[in-house]
Amino acid sequence: MLGAPLQVDPGSIASGVNNVWVLTVTFLIFFMHAGFAMLEAGQVRSKNVANQLTKNMLTWSVGVVVYFLVGAGLSSVVGGAADPFAYVDGGSDSWIGWLFGAVFAMTAATIVSGAVAGRAKLRAYVTYTVLLSAVIYPVVVGFTWAGGFLTSIGPGFQDFAGGVIVHGMGGIAGLTAAWILGPRMDRYNDDGSVNVIPGHSVTFAVLGTLILCFGWYGFNVGTAASVFVVENGALALGAFADTVGRVALTTTLGMAAGAIGAGTVSLIKTDKVDTLYVANGMLAGLVGITSNTNAITWVGALVVGLIAGGQLPVVFEFVERKLKIDDVCAVFPVHGSAGVLGALLFPFFAIPGYEVSFVAQAIGVGVIALWTVSATAFVFGVLKLLGQARVSTEHEREGLDIAEHGVDTYPEFGRPEVSEGSAVRTDGAGGLRADGAGDLPNTGEIKMITAVVRPDRLSDVKTALAQVGAPSLTVTNVSGRGSQPAKTGQWRGEEYTVDLHQKVKVECVVADVPADEVVEAIREAADTGEPGDGKIFVIPVEDAVQVRTGVRGTEAV
Repeated sequence: MLGAPLQVDPGSIASGVNNVWVLTVTFLIFFMHAGFAMLEAGQVRSKNVANQLTKNMLTWSVGVVVYFLVGAGLSSVVGGAADPFAYVDGGSDSWIGWLFGAVFAMTAATIVSGAVAGRAKLRAYVTYTVLLSAVIYPVVVGFTWAGGFLTSIGPGFQDFAGGVIVHGMGGIAGLTAAWILGPRMDRYNDDGSVNVIPGHSVTFAVLGTLILCFGWYGFNVGTAASVFVVENGALALGAFADTVGRVALTTTLGMAAGAIGAGTVSLIKTDKVDTLYVANGMLAGLVGITSNTNAITWVGALVVGLIAGGQLPVVFEFVERKLKIDDVCAVFPVHGSAGVLGALLFPFFAIPGYEVSFVAQAIGVGVIALWTVSATAFVFGVLKLLGQARVSTEHEREGLDIAEHGVDTYPEFGRPEVSEGSAVRTDGAGGLRADGAGDLPNTGEIKMITAVVRPDRLSDVKTALAQVGAPSLTVTNVSGRGSQPAKTGQWRGEEYTVDLHQKVKVECVVADVPADEVVEAIREAADTGEPGDGKIFVIPVEDAVQVRTGVRGTEAV
């Protein structure tokens, strides 16, 4: 006898598939934090990298808890929900929905860290993150996605995936915070002219950009959250039927056009295609398309992307040179102005039949900008009045990695690199004996050999010194110039001259080790055959004193 046919509830299938889809894209959006961390770390000085990475991790860790406890509920309150905190005990579907909203909120929060890099106190940034997650961003969501008053102006303010609600808001907040904090030290001269402060790694910046671009598909495509719906008791495609394909296409075209637009304007302005502008242009193109990606023509996606990327060098220069605001990671031209332009251009390139009003878009942008500027200026203004907004001049010059975290992200010198079998001498007890207490080949004098060499030759020099029996040395980071010619660098479209080259100074004091042998060992190890290999100086030392024992002369060496 045949068994009864298997009964499948279409609603259960739809719910399960939709939840898997939402969680997948949520995890993809979370991965964007790795992109933000790398992008921002690449654009700051090496002495501030750990600080930037820490801020990104704390943005998520602190912000997501605050958003769960306060922010998500407040957005529903502003939007007029009857039970705004229902998600807390709402079950699986509610928790998945909350998490999907949380990754958008944390994206808005982390944007601000790039604008205030290099001089904001960690406690100030974390304080702002708490308030942004609890109040500032939730109010924007309440005005819009949660059903607030901006949805009732004409056809309503339209922002599909957060071009203004998330990115525009974050970019405007970053610009405001940077304005309140003031520029990094040495960023501007007394006459108002600009000093370029290049970031430490274009590699990090570009890799971070590509990770962000990858995650952005979750950001835009993922907003089409319903794979299946149930119609007349049967499964049917939901948003996937006509939205997902358009979103994927326009997101891709906007991203590509943004890079082309920024690279082209950079070429016109500087005669060079600036790598960082191309990277930032990809992101600006994505931001520009994010609010309209569901209902814009493919031609419109190209135009919006080109404009969003093309405005980047122009707006960055205006902010830097006219407003005198030090926006370290260009968060306003990438996220702020690009997001605003995308929202305002939406009505001109919407697909036929889609209702969107320029007036409603302009009012929405204005309200969000006014609220964001006011709230951000208030928070950072109060912190500044309390003396808690900015690190001290000493800490800023030293670097926030050490001052705020006690971390040296790039230890210039690791453990000693001495090759096997090198001629390191020991005393009678088996301990290391640096020099002295032996024959005195240097006419009985103490000699100091000072060598200025390329940093990449340091390991070879240390090994060579150990092999001639002179392992004791002092190494210092220095910069200087000699026969090595100056070179021109470019950072985000601006040229700067490098005529002081990074070197290391190696100092070695010897008594019973022949100075000539030390000199030759250093010379051979440091030689690359190119100008700029350095110099070696031999100087007589009048006396030496060992601190621990008080022994003087050659025995002290």
